[in-house]
Amino acid sequence: MNLSDIKEILPTLENVEFQLENGTLVPEHFHVTEVGQITKNFIDCGGVIRTEKTVNFQLWNADDYEHRLKPGKLLHIIELSETKLGIENAEIEVEYQNETIGKYDLEFNGKNFVLKNKTTACLAQDACGIPAEKQKIKLSNLAVANNCTPGGGCC
Repeated sequence: MNLSDIKEILPTLENVEFQLENGTLVPEHFHVTEVGQITKNFIDCGGVIRTEKTVNFQLWNADDYEHRLKPGKLLHIIELSETKLGIENAEIEVEYQNETIGKYDLEFNGKNFVLKNKTTACLAQDACGIPAEKQKIKLSNLAVANNCTPGGGCC
């Protein structure tokens, strides 16, 4: 989800609710403690220099049980970050502490924002020697020469 996507969704909501991919809800008294842009400059294992930019939201649970972040307030924080920090429209990455700080992609399911588990991947598989995944085929679907079929007595 890009920053422009969440800006379109927020005005349609009564409440801002986040949930983990497994359905567990982030406690409703969470705070968005940071909105920023992260630029990652790196070199992959194939020697290619890369740059990635993401918009970062940090969610935090406090003992402030009366706190409820409203959609208008989050929209204001986002707009302030765009004005003051020059944040660009990029993919959103959410930091949220469960057992440790996790980084999540963000989706919307029509009611809640869903923290989607991130995975790692090799960006230079051709340079690493990682073989392409073999295509699985059913032997019964292979064409048989001379119209010979299993149990047909021709073999």
